[in-house]
Amino acid sequence: MTVTADPATRDLLPAVTSLRDEVAATTLPFDLPGVSAAEGGRTELLHQLDDYILPRLSSLDAPLLAVVGGSTGSGKSTLVNSVLGQVVTAPGVLRPTTRSPVLVHHPSDARWFTEERILPELARSFGGSLDESAVDGEATVRLATSSALPAGMALLDAPDIDSVVLRNRELARQLLGAADLWLFVTTAARYADAVPWDLLRQASERGTAVAVVLNRVPKEAVGVIREHLGSMLKEQGLGSAPVFTIAESTLDPGGLIPPDQIARLQSWLTALAKDGRARALVVRQTLTGALDSLDGRITALVDASSAQLAASGELDKAARQAYAEATEGVSHGMTDGSLLRGEVLARWQEFVGTGEFFRQVETTVSRVRDRIVASVRGAPAPSGHLDEALHSGVAELVRAEGRGAASGTSRSWRALAGGATLLQQHPNLTRVSPEFDQTVASLVHDWQGDVLDLVRHEGKDRRTTAKVTAYGVNAVGTVLMLVTFAYTGGITGAEVGIAGGTAVLGQKLLEAIFGDQAVRTMAAKAKEALLDRAEAAFAAEEARFTGAVGSVGLRSDQARSLTAAARSVKAAR
Repeated sequence: MTVTADPATRDLLPAVTSLRDEVAATTLPFDLPGVSAAEGGRTELLHQLDDYILPRLSSLDAPLLAVVGGSTGSGKSTLVNSVLGQVVTAPGVLRPTTRSPVLVHHPSDARWFTEERILPELARSFGGSLDESAVDGEATVRLATSSALPAGMALLDAPDIDSVVLRNRELARQLLGAADLWLFVTTAARYADAVPWDLLRQASERGTAVAVVLNRVPKEAVGVIREHLGSMLKEQGLGSAPVFTIAESTLDPGGLIPPDQIARLQSWLTALAKDGRARALVVRQTLTGALDSLDGRITALVDASSAQLAASGELDKAARQAYAEATEGVSHGMTDGSLLRGEVLARWQEFVGTGEFFRQVETTVSRVRDRIVASVRGAPAPSGHLDEALHSGVAELVRAEGRGAASGTSRSWRALAGGATLLQQHPNLTRVSPEFDQTVASLVHDWQGDVLDLVRHEGKDRRTTAKVTAYGVNAVGTVLMLVTFAYTGGITGAEVGIAGGTAVLGQKLLEAIFGDQAVRTMAAKAKEALLDRAEAAFAAEEARFTGAVGSVGLRSDQARSLTAAARSVKAAR
């Protein structure tokens, strides 16, 4: 929002403008306890900054704006018409009155209101029906001129503060927030209602200038009701607010209050409008109060922002933790022997043979080589079946952990603030992504390439190359994958009782080719390569959750930025 600085507020205006921009940029997307009230406070603050504080700081000499507010049926419009001595705003016959607010000003003050200096969100309409409600569906303020109102003051007839129409109630509060002076209208029957007093209490807390009109008071009860209202105002810190009593009377043929009843209020408003110093005091009181209120209101918004950021952090943390546990699950599954059971074990036994062969493996590794070479050179190759079984086992391990992480994150989110709403907005998050199965298939295939690269790298020297060639790179790679799954912190598969001599046999074969330490190093590297690839696949799945959190547009620095902007305003004042 761009405004022109008044010389008296040249330093303060840029600071408040920056604060306004921070408030506008602040979001409270997660459905946390108290967020509705916090968002309402943010909206109200933004409106007051746009509608009152910034316009007033930019033009301290602009006409004083008195907003006439009150409950349904309190006689606001009739009061405004009677003060002016002419009908400029239509009294409501049916409730709720849904017409637009009407702003009445002296013809010479038109320049202050025809542009969007104040109430920039409201469209302007001029003349036309007194009951005109909108311009092309927009919320509208109707501008009317009256020479009966002295230059230097404008009156704004606002909707009912307790209207059954939500938009009317919201607009009434917004307009009161734009006022230099609240002219609060109530009646003998309704002066103790809760809704007006909530707003009067707010006015008192924010230092807003207030005058009260007690309308339609039975003549015999004027003293008693006036005294009671005065004590209530005093209790709320508004004991110095002027009170104007209008006795119950018959309206004249034009629908106006008799002159003797309206004269005191009329004289007070006229005197205020003509007295530049008095107007300046009212403006200063309300502006100072509005500026003073910023600290508490910004603190509340900062607290709400911090709660939002904490909720965002918890949602991110739940996703990170679930997928970290998935990676750990893959690591554990690689070394707990589960991958050496069932189909893998059967295919391994098919690969190297059973019975007498196993009993003789301790005394002659050459027989292992002969058996493997024969199987590789023969057809069909059992090594292919073993390779497929290993691939299938690894893929299912990664997929299972991925599915568990997705469902686990979803469960956690349902228990966390804001999580259930995000899951409703992103229902696909409750399961793995459509491409996850193919990602895992590619992952396992690529890992096989990593293992074969390890075999080729370790078999670089001539002697080892000959041995690898004798067995075949693919066959040695398959055995290395199997041995990788048999290692757990240096303990072999035989020692943990998984697949018995199967793991020992594979290990001895590899040691005969590469040496003991090289086998351990290769197995560790193979495991690390698979974990790295699994972790990358899980990171892509995790990003779906963290992306959903990020999609709400919550800025990580908004609480700090609000605090810094508020400090700048305080320093400028």
